[in-house]
Amino acid sequence: MLKPGKILRQPIHIIGGGLAGAEAAWQIARRGHAAVLYEMRPQRSTPAHQTGRLGELVCSNSLKSESESTAPWLLKEELRRLDSLLLAAAQQARVPGGHALTVDRDVFSAKVTAAIEGEPLIELRREEVTEIPEGIVIIATGPLTSDALAAAIGRLTGSGRLFFYDSISPIVDADSVDRQVAFWASRYGKSTGGTDDYLNCPLDRAAYDRFVDELLKAQAASAHIPEDDARYFEACLPIEELARRGRDTLRFGPMKPVGLADPRTGRRPYAVVQLRQENLRAASFNLVGFQNHLKFAEQARILRLIPGLERAEFLRFGQVHRNTYINAPALVAPTLQLRSRPEVLFAGQISGVEGYVESIATGLVAGMHAAALAEGEQPRGLPRETALGSLCHYVAGADARNYQPANITFDLLPPLDEATRLRLRHDKPARHAEVCRRALEALDTYRHAHV
Repeated sequence: MLKPGKILRQPIHIIGGGLAGAEAAWQIARRGHAAVLYEMRPQRSTPAHQTGRLGELVCSNSLKSESESTAPWLLKEELRRLDSLLLAAAQQARVPGGHALTVDRDVFSAKVTAAIEGEPLIELRREEVTEIPEGIVIIATGPLTSDALAAAIGRLTGSGRLFFYDSISPIVDADSVDRQVAFWASRYGKSTGGTDDYLNCPLDRAAYDRFVDELLKAQAASAHIPEDDARYFEACLPIEELARRGRDTLRFGPMKPVGLADPRTGRRPYAVVQLRQENLRAASFNLVGFQNHLKFAEQARILRLIPGLERAEFLRFGQVHRNTYINAPALVAPTLQLRSRPEVLFAGQISGVEGYVESIATGLVAGMHAAALAEGEQPRGLPRETALGSLCHYVAGADARNYQPANITFDLLPPLDEATRLRLRHDKPARHAEVCRRALEALDTYRHAHV
């Protein structure tokens, strides 16, 4: 284990040449340290990749909204202020895409590859890594980590803390739930800590039948990775698959109403959808057990048929797909360092973030902190007020029992102070603008002190 205060002269190892790994290697090099970046492609490919280029985008070519004062814009703006290589490459590869930062995939990955190959401090090794190297290491192997390396990560972290199949439930903005319909209650009145655990959306028989009818007709999302079309695990079946197994299957599964009474009628609903407040996402609710493999537009249309969710604003849609990631809250610190071996850091989707920009972000943070370790310093986490700091805080501090990967949304950031919230309570765009102003101010202070 590397001792604090000891300057490392050996290169830093980065495993994985995707978005996170390429960004991490660049950040290490620009701080004057040598890096070895391992990428097994093209010698060994994955079910999703088409080329051997670094930073290849495999699903869409959008890096999400560029509309000012949105959460995706804020995260990208923070990355730009920290001189992200991949955000610069995205700007150079940009194509028309409305309010989104949309890129030409081939141009983007070509620019990333050229930059890494042209940096003298980065050695690019085209080989598969099957064991974790000694010294400072960043593991950024993404959702399709090879079996051999996954086994090594399992030995490092404990195999029970490594997930291979990701079932993600939708998340809705708390303010968009109709509280005249939804009610707080726990089954049979059994609450945790004296407070009810769930917000419940009750359905009568007509509402349930309509919901099931539309669910059975819904359009499935296309598989970007062939493995996503594999037979589902029984433990995480999508709701549309449950509905196909029988009309009442959902009522005896995630929509079971037992132990609950609708306060408006005093009777048990025919079915119920339970919303669970995330412990670090206080302004949002997770639709419990509602993982699915439907197109996002279909999800919005069908889920808004649920009483209480007619005007729901979705912060994240459900998904079921192949994804290798660690149970990060049980394992890593907000600096993305493994608590049991602090010279090992995790970045990208294997750390439990979703999305291109989020992967770039954790790669940048891991690269910064790895360079600090090489200089004999203790890494300093980014301010909690920033999107970067809040994303890392979620990775390290979410509920390890119910950990689900996250995109950047405003509900991950700390709430505004009470006086500001009251002053802007009727002006949501102004609240978001103030969150962004606060974040960028905190980032600039951090940057001037530590970068």
